[in-house]
Amino acid sequence: MRAGRAFLTAAQAAEALGITRPTLYAYTSRGQLRSEPVPGRPRERRYRREDVERLRERQEIRRDPAKAAERGLHWGSPVLASGITLIQDGRLYYRGRDALAFAHAATLEDAAALLWGADAGERGRLFDEPCPLAARQLSSLRSVSENSVALFQMALPLAGGVDHAAYDLRPAAVRRTGARIVRLFATIVAERRSNAAVHLALHARWAPRRALAADAIRTALVLCADHELNVSAFTARCAASAGASPYDTVAAATATLKGTRHGGETARVSALLDEIDAPRHARGVLANRLRRGEPVPGFGHPLYPAGDPRGARLLQIAEQSGNERELSLIRSVSRAAADLLHESPNLDFGLAALSRAFGLPARAPLVLFALGRTAGWIAHAIEQYEAAELIRPRARYTGSMPGETPSV
Repeated sequence: MRAGRAFLTAAQAAEALGITRPTLYAYTSRGQLRSEPVPGRPRERRYRREDVERLRERQEIRRDPAKAAERGLHWGSPVLASGITLIQDGRLYYRGRDALAFAHAATLEDAAALLWGADAGERGRLFDEPCPLAARQLSSLRSVSENSVALFQMALPLAGGVDHAAYDLRPAAVRRTGARIVRLFATIVAERRSNAAVHLALHARWAPRRALAADAIRTALVLCADHELNVSAFTARCAASAGASPYDTVAAATATLKGTRHGGETARVSALLDEIDAPRHARGVLANRLRRGEPVPGFGHPLYPAGDPRGARLLQIAEQSGNERELSLIRSVSRAAADLLHESPNLDFGLAALSRAFGLPARAPLVLFALGRTAGWIAHAIEQYEAAELIRPRARYTGSMPGETPSV
């Protein structure tokens, strides 16, 4: 089954489950699957990919529990217990609170305090923590690179080497270290020390003359804060389970986020938008990509068959920019993807679109992703430190057995 497609035909659903069409219809009549009429073709039925996946997982668990556990690492059943983030019925929740509703007014600092489990007394002073590196150290780093995320990666081991309090892995201490890491990242991007909220510091550096950009940046940071056990959060938990410091944990997660199948997808979305020189060419460019067997980045998400609500919200905010030139392009690409792929914009597309609409720097989408997601990585680290268990899955060996001649 193609990841990201919201619905399957009866034939596709039956093939995915390894059953006949009559058996598929029997499952539907018993309530094990949902079906609905295909728009414009009422005699045909379609099936939610999410329901088919769930049913297939249950089948695999009954047939082979070990194989089902292995599949859990690939968009499958939960593999770790966590009380941080819930994705359910197409909605995202931070500790039980609807993330989109929370993002209406919350700052990244608010999101971090919530995800980190800070009590009311802590929240007011948590982000009073100073940047752990001196101005001259930050200046030296900037002479090496202008890429903010690369600077994050260079700064983390330096700051971790001088911040001895970071080795205290009790929850309250990790919250304070997390606040220092967030302050470090904000200082790197803003290129100055400030006690202002993170989104205001970024706004002052990136788009001081665009008043609405401040709220756009704030919302994007909050919606990036966490997303359950994505690959960078899982990496953070693995590092934390080994007893790595919060600095090293965030360093491991940041390296993972940059991958082209994770946060690095934002650069591919930006490249796609750059490739389309006029809105009228959007459909042709996407069609040519499909014809060549190339992916179209920025659309669809396996956990949101009906559309990623984060991407939808960021596109709504982009519309407030008034930048009709960019908005016309963004709308045309979204329409073409809906028509050709039957998929909606995801977070990666939303970050790239919002950044273009408000005239933010080219690297802003990944910077927003990394800085916002740092809150989630620290939350997962806290939870993993408290679990005090090493994450160490077993491998299913597929090589030559002892005594056999290795295959060439």
